[in-house]
Amino acid sequence: MRNSYFDLVAQTFDFPQDGFSLSENRLLFNDIDIYDLVKKYGSPLKLTFLPKIGEKIQTARKLFRDAIQRYGYNGKYVYCYCTKSSHFAFVLNEVLENGTQLETSSAFDIDLVWRLYKLGKINKGTIIINNGYKPRQYAQAISHLINEGFYNVIPVCDNGTELTMYEEFVKVPKCSIGLRMATEEEPNFEFYTSRLGIRQSEVMQFYQERLANNPKFDLKMLHFFVDTGIKDSIYYWTELKKGVNTYCQLRKVCPTLTCLNIGGGMPIRNSLGFEFEYPYMVNEIVRMIKEACNDEGVPEPDIYTEFGKYTVGESGATIFSVIGKKQQNDAEQWYMLDNSLINTLPDAWGIKERFILLPINHWDKEYQRVNIGGISCDNADYYNSEAHINQVYLPNYNEAKDDPLILGFFHTGAYQEALSGYGGLKHCLLPSQNIF
Repeated sequence: MRNSYFDLVAQTFDFPQDGFSLSENRLLFNDIDIYDLVKKYGSPLKLTFLPKIGEKIQTARKLFRDAIQRYGYNGKYVYCYCTKSSHFAFVLNEVLENGTQLETSSAFDIDLVWRLYKLGKINKGTIIINNGYKPRQYAQAISHLINEGFYNVIPVCDNGTELTMYEEFVKVPKCSIGLRMATEEEPNFEFYTSRLGIRQSEVMQFYQERLANNPKFDLKMLHFFVDTGIKDSIYYWTELKKGVNTYCQLRKVCPTLTCLNIGGGMPIRNSLGFEFEYPYMVNEIVRMIKEACNDEGVPEPDIYTEFGKYTVGESGATIFSVIGKKQQNDAEQWYMLDNSLINTLPDAWGIKERFILLPINHWDKEYQRVNIGGISCDNADYYNSEAHINQVYLPNYNEAKDDPLILGFFHTGAYQEALSGYGGLKHCLLPSQNIF
């Protein structure tokens, strides 16, 4: 019976596969020898394979371009990147070199926009979508961009108070505005309706009372976002249909409305067994929008997406070394890491997110079931299941004779640094609180 770790993987999945291969019983990530990197720089180690970012952007563009051509769709597709997903300069440089537009989430984001402008990475014609619930500082910062001549800034209005702030702060004669429509949450969620956006039943009334005769604003975009992401489920298709129908009704009375923003949520691989029909989903989205518009007799909108995790997630890897093995009872073997999962991969414990977990070395060793533990004192600092199975199998190495086992968590390129507070930032690039 074959029972090496390589045999386990080869018998369970198609392997090697995109991004992962083997050389001399060592794992390569996009042809990078991670074992050599750890020997040179130590661990824990975070790495980003930048070409993967451009590959994902161009793949999505092609999917929408093909669907638009297939169905004779009359609008265009616009790819926006959510800076909150990963705000590092080397990531944004790669993103912008691929010609994307931007989406912001906080006032800090606007500082980032100014920095990119001063460096010549963007210009005043770059499309900048401003999302989120907006405190006064954020609304002022957005308005300052508009007043300084950024003519493709589109603040997506979450509520009536936000619009009142733009009426106060925006000094140019006219600017574009968007409306966010609140979606219904998934049936098993604690709340019925998203806390963000304007209730679907009130969107038309909001437009008629606050925007239809307002000389300062042109309603350009309707935005909605399904929190669970784009997936082939009755829930997703129902919410998409609601959004498209709302666009159609608004478009009949608002000729300046030309953009439908379907948000983000395109999934990434979290397992070697991951399957998702990207072409089918994109084709169905484009087809549904076109058919609804044709039925209602309105022009098809330009389709905007805000892909964050999809853009950068698969470019990242987080590497640890196993610094000890512990047999705590007859059934539980622990591999102790040289850092805390809570600190480095907060999604793994916060929302039970699963990443691709693979050893870097010892693929020729026999495998065994293990639990993975971080070195913090918190009992939640562990990882013991995979996306495809409720347990973890890793090589059984000899601590006394073998090199330390090195482990890689892959496709960790989105959100983890911000969520863990790297550099003082938090989720959505919100800063740390003041302490007195």
